[in-house]
Amino acid sequence: MNPQDVNLSNCDREPIHQLGRIQGFGALIAVNSDWFVAHRSTNLEALFGAGRTVEIGDRLSRLLSPGALQQLRSSAAALTLPDQVERLFGLALFDTDALFDCALHSSGGNTVIEIEPHAAGDLNRQLSILRPIMTRLEKHTEVQALVDEAARQLRLALQIDRVMVYRFREDLSGEVIAEAARDDLEKFHGLRYPRSDIPDQARALYVRNRFRIIADVEAEPVPVEPGVSFDGEPLDLSMSTLRAVSPIHIEYLKNMGVGASLSISIIIGGKLWGLFACHHYGPKLLPYSQRTAAELFSEFFSLTLDRTLARQSADRREMGREVHTRLMRDVVAGTPLSASLPMIEPVIQQVIPHDGVSIFVEDIYDARGSAPNEEEFRAIVANLNGTATSKLLATEAIAERLPRAARFADRATGALVIPVSRTPRDYLILWRKPLTQTVTWAGNPEKAVEAGPNGDRLTPRKSFEAWRETVEGRAEKWSRAEIEIAESLRVTLLEIILRLTDEAVTERARAQQQQELLIAELNHRVRNILNLIRGLINQSKGDARDIESFVEIVAGRVASLASAHDNITKGNWSHAPFSELIETEANAYLSASRDRLDLRGPEAMIAPEAYTVMALVIHEMITNSAKYGSLSDQSGKLEVEVSRDAEDNFCAQWRESGGPPVKPPSRRGFGSTITERSIPYELDGTAEINYRLEGVEARFCIPARYVEWRSRDGEKSAAAKPKKDARLENLPDSVLLVEDSMIIALDAEDCLKELGIGTVRIESSVAAALDALTKSQPELAILDYNLGKENSEPIAARLREMGVPFWLATGYGEMQDRLEELGASGLLTKPYGKDELVEVIGSYDKDD
Repeated sequence: MNPQDVNLSNCDREPIHQLGRIQGFGALIAVNSDWFVAHRSTNLEALFGAGRTVEIGDRLSRLLSPGALQQLRSSAAALTLPDQVERLFGLALFDTDALFDCALHSSGGNTVIEIEPHAAGDLNRQLSILRPIMTRLEKHTEVQALVDEAARQLRLALQIDRVMVYRFREDLSGEVIAEAARDDLEKFHGLRYPRSDIPDQARALYVRNRFRIIADVEAEPVPVEPGVSFDGEPLDLSMSTLRAVSPIHIEYLKNMGVGASLSISIIIGGKLWGLFACHHYGPKLLPYSQRTAAELFSEFFSLTLDRTLARQSADRREMGREVHTRLMRDVVAGTPLSASLPMIEPVIQQVIPHDGVSIFVEDIYDARGSAPNEEEFRAIVANLNGTATSKLLATEAIAERLPRAARFADRATGALVIPVSRTPRDYLILWRKPLTQTVTWAGNPEKAVEAGPNGDRLTPRKSFEAWRETVEGRAEKWSRAEIEIAESLRVTLLEIILRLTDEAVTERARAQQQQELLIAELNHRVRNILNLIRGLINQSKGDARDIESFVEIVAGRVASLASAHDNITKGNWSHAPFSELIETEANAYLSASRDRLDLRGPEAMIAPEAYTVMALVIHEMITNSAKYGSLSDQSGKLEVEVSRDAEDNFCAQWRESGGPPVKPPSRRGFGSTITERSIPYELDGTAEINYRLEGVEARFCIPARYVEWRSRDGEKSAAAKPKKDARLENLPDSVLLVEDSMIIALDAEDCLKELGIGTVRIESSVAAALDALTKSQPELAILDYNLGKENSEPIAARLREMGVPFWLATGYGEMQDRLEELGASGLLTKPYGKDELVEVIGSYDKDD
């Protein structure tokens, strides 16, 4: 083999399980299925005594006593599982007092029997030691404390110079994470060992055979005869305790000054998690019973460690659930994920430390901290899209995978890329800054090949002094726990996106439904008005003498309806005052003589469906009075007294006086029909008219369901809460106005400034409003609920946290039911104007 052919893979190809030799502290016999001897070690006579040996092909019964043979055959019959080992302690192989410990396992078609001298009474002593050790281990709930205690207890139990807990990293290099050693020895804790120190086939054997002992590195190995079977196959000693040691490993131990060693596997989930690496600086033979107890210790420790790791994993899952809960709570419905970075980043920071974060959703980019700018990020998006679908990418040097990322490697080199959709690809990326790291190795792992006593094979390192390697341009590695949390975070973000998508669809459907309802309602009202006007025209023909009077009659009645409609729509199709109805109609005839109308009693707010009916009735009454009654000359008066009966019904008493004598109408036209029949017919009320000589008297009553009562100054009369002083003496200094319609926003801003507000900040989106709140806190806010593609609930939540009172502005009446839930102080029904803003500002109290 040429020197250039020597590399670390040469050790991986060494057949360490087929060396054809054993260690001399025991002997080996392999028998076939008929219990003829197929292989034997050459030291049988040295172990058993002079004259006690067998030849290849002999029956084993020629050597052993019948009782011993029967026990061995029974144990061999129990070998039903792969890699199973059966043990017999204190077995009398011969008809003497000499006792032996035997281990049996299957190897191909043979049964391998390994034999060692028995240490009397040692098995019970070793097992009794285990229980208090296990009790001590069970007290520890953290991995580091557990491995520290395990190293300490194992060293005491084995009476050995050094015990190290050696953990394999993801790159299969090893690190000493715990150590218990003699005080005078150099410590190896924290040192790293390259992957090549333990070849691949040795790792595989550690999984199958948990215990490996080397009793004396200076002892000569004992050959096994024959070296190969009749079929040309060497004897496989994978499960052997006595298996000899690779010359390369012996040289490795000698270079470390080690005289004996043993390795005990730590198996978690069927995989090699690490080793107990035990060194003694002289020969050290542990009795088979003690090695068995150490194996039991290893199995118990592995279970305890597995439970500890499972608990940590459960804790991480719980942290993931907490992150899920907080994000689902904080990312308020209606907020796009692209605008949620200020809310989600602090939550993620608590469980996955990072230096910067980027979010790229629906082609919108945002970033915080040490992260690439938008141009730099967009340069790597195509490469990210080429990675596996729905799979996290965790790297401590992203530029090694994506060369274009070198543009920002001075700010962000470690990346945890979390895809949160499939098409188009959206991402949340956590970034870490580059660090200068120092890795401490046990000797230079890259040391050049040197010729050694083992020919052209790789010679193991001779120096195990701490060798420090400086690594630059890489970030701190993302831990497995952080990656697990990131995976759960990915699921959470997917759920948030789906929820926001569902809510957006629901909101659009609700808006569509609202629009359809409004169109249907508008269509219904227009048709009703057109039908009403057509009816007015048809019915008015009988009242007119000529075309001019016809036009006058129809125009008056239509104008009355229009006036009534104006009064209703001023309040967004809500209750309108009866007084305005009287005054509007009477003003056309009274002009400056306002004292001729005497309107008394509480203010009655009439519902829209009753208001238009009352408008036609009052119009006819006023018109008739102007033509024939008290308003037809300069001396007559009209008195209208509003009253409220015991059942809250509305009643209006009409009295005319001072006019010409009244004559009852000689015929009944449409006007008379309106005044006498419309209220009873349409509103289930009453209408009474008396044509008294001195003046017309009438009484009109409508049911309480059409009326809201207020005092004459406009306040609700019943049990309504009194309004605060509207003089606006205690104004807020600043108001945040969130409105997506520029015209409405500018109009509201003008009104607020006219009222004396010093600072009015206008924003049109959730993101802009939240950003404004981070810079300054307003004293009061007015939020348009529906902001196009989103709603203002995230802003409401933030204002509620800050203790800032706010009002919701909306055209949807059902929002009244959500005021308490959202924490709003009140509702502004669109369209609103200065009067409504006066009421809002008048409700504000700085001292609250």
